[in-house]
Amino acid sequence: MTIAKKANHELDLTSGKIMSKLIIYAIPFIFANILQILFNTADIIVLGAFVGDDAVAAVGANTALTGLVVNMFIAFSTGSSVVLAKYVGARDLEGARDTIGTSIFVAVVSGFILTIIGVSLADVFLEVMGCDPEIRSMAATYLRIYFLGMPITMLYNFCASILRAVGDTKRPLIFLAIGGVVNVALNVFFVTVCGMTVEGVAIATVVSQAISTALSLIVLFKGTGYGCLKLKKIKIFKKQFVEIVKIAIPSALQSLAFNISNVLIQSSINAFGKEATAGSAAATQFDAVIYNIGHAVALSCMAFVSQNMGAKRMDRVKKSITSSLFLCTVLTFGAGFLFYLLRYFLCGLVVDGPQQLEYATTRLTIMCLFYCLCCDMDVLSFSVRSLGKPTTAMIVSIIGAVGVRILALEVLKLIFPGVFGALFFAYVICWTFTIGLYCFVLPRVYKQAKKQVEGERQEEQPATEN
Repeated sequence: MTIAKKANHELDLTSGKIMSKLIIYAIPFIFANILQILFNTADIIVLGAFVGDDAVAAVGANTALTGLVVNMFIAFSTGSSVVLAKYVGARDLEGARDTIGTSIFVAVVSGFILTIIGVSLADVFLEVMGCDPEIRSMAATYLRIYFLGMPITMLYNFCASILRAVGDTKRPLIFLAIGGVVNVALNVFFVTVCGMTVEGVAIATVVSQAISTALSLIVLFKGTGYGCLKLKKIKIFKKQFVEIVKIAIPSALQSLAFNISNVLIQSSINAFGKEATAGSAAATQFDAVIYNIGHAVALSCMAFVSQNMGAKRMDRVKKSITSSLFLCTVLTFGAGFLFYLLRYFLCGLVVDGPQQLEYATTRLTIMCLFYCLCCDMDVLSFSVRSLGKPTTAMIVSIIGAVGVRILALEVLKLIFPGVFGALFFAYVICWTFTIGLYCFVLPRVYKQAKKQVEGERQEEQPATEN
């Protein structure tokens, strides 16, 4: 084991007051997630203002689909983050750098795989989802350009995960902000000056991601602490790759199952027509802000739990989970209630037609008031995953957040046929059920992890005495 001091930008999560450090760590993460959503919303606003609702619907029709495909591979970045954070917590410099090199290699390869899948099967995906024929051509154009940029997108996601795993959440925020400003400027330029439609915002997205990725790589190559990338290290290291895969595969399957259920709900939304698709897409931009606030706290919790697992600080592991749940609930419920109060104003920024506005505010009302449940569910899921039980997290989430979600969706459609708002209560039902499952599972997983750590300490004791 090689021990190194942390660089100035790297935050030690294994010492100090947990809540204060959690806030310091999570706030830049939250702002980064919000900025990402705002920049995505800018895409929709520009299209809605200068092109029309059909263009908004074309982009919105892809939301669940891109989530389905992309998030399976981004699960590998989550696996990398957990493994890297544990090496950082254990003060193992060599293991950390081998993990980073392996992660970057996986990012590039997975990005090209996604490009091949997305470009070649765009029309098939949209047809299966029941995308309105009037907007299918625009939706396919957007989707193909989006997937052409996947190697860049994946590389950025892995770079950001690496920096956050070593405790650096400020620079990913800065790089995202720089890329996002470029994204907005290019949106306006391509659409208003060049006369483009959905292809303009898609190209702008890829260019902005390229800028953020380049800045992240420069920081990693110049790094001196645990977050350091060496060119010769960009390859597969078997030990680290196996550790990543053990976490990533269950996480990817969990994400796949989540997004399949989301695709089913999106298909049900599409069945109401393009006005419903456009309205839902508009509302998604805002309820996604709430989700990403909670998701940032959940990922922060994962970093805290992972680093402290590596440091064998089980007392801090438990406090990290409870502190994250408290912070997540307060932030997401507060944001949700604010958005509920502003729902007509916010949705009116994106869509003009009264029918689209009705669909948008219906979705936003339900999601805003209950999204805190989803975010608390994420905190519990990531905690179980970081405690070394990703398969358990996968099983619980698939049973609760997928099986129950699909069942609830079908029952609600049967009981309330033609009622648009009823679709979204399927989310509320499954989130509540899954939280109940995790409240039963998590204490048992924690006890197992604590017992394992105590056993490892006993094994290390003789060596220390000698």
